[in-house]
Amino acid sequence: MTNLRTLAFFATPPHDCSYLPDREATTMFVDPRADISKRLYSQLTTLGFRRSGSHYYRPHCEACSACVPVRLNAERFVADRSQRRVWKRNSDLQCELVPGRYSEEYYGLYERYIRLRHSDGDMYPPSREQFTSFLVEGATDTWFLEMRLDNQLIGLAVVDALEDGLSAIYTVFDPDQDQRSLGSFAILWQLEEVRRRDMAYLYLGYWIKACRKMNYKTRFRPIEALVDGHWQELPETR
Repeated sequence: MTNLRTLAFFATPPHDCSYLPDREATTMFVDPRADISKRLYSQLTTLGFRRSGSHYYRPHCEACSACVPVRLNAERFVADRSQRRVWKRNSDLQCELVPGRYSEEYYGLYERYIRLRHSDGDMYPPSREQFTSFLVEGATDTWFLEMRLDNQLIGLAVVDALEDGLSAIYTVFDPDQDQRSLGSFAILWQLEEVRRRDMAYLYLGYWIKACRKMNYKTRFRPIEALVDGHWQELPETR
């Protein structure tokens, strides 16, 4: 049985950073041949690792520590006025967690989202193979949060269940529904699910202070960051 002591890690050669221009990044990967149990995945997550398909990774850049793992303590979280409005605005949605899988309906929403919202990113152009390798393959206890309006799928959040909470993997939504702030709503819904399961944390991946696209994460308070190997509350900045 694979555990943290027996796990092997590999580092990629330096490559262009996906988030900060004019910087190189190095990524540490877990041995892809390893048998990753839910317990081991949970331990890796508390150490700052993330899952992308069947790959478990974390940044490993010698001269940069901009990528900071962050998580929310569901019991301590208090929604602000804006987040309460988002929750109320989406009270007409039908939300359901279903086992993660491929479907043409899911892919259609994913394709539209990537083409219209991230045409300048690494995931463009989208493909069915990309959707499957990113969001379906390698799943151990993975769920899709369907967000429907009058039975039409307008949002989809991919969620991994861990021993101490949930890990928010990725969220897509119909760009025509931008006014609903479905990315924020998905986080609020997952926090409620963590509470319902009587668990502790919602892991949000990495936060980069200089990356504007990640500013939404620190609007959820209080938020904890993994700094120098210890989880600690991230000070609020103005």
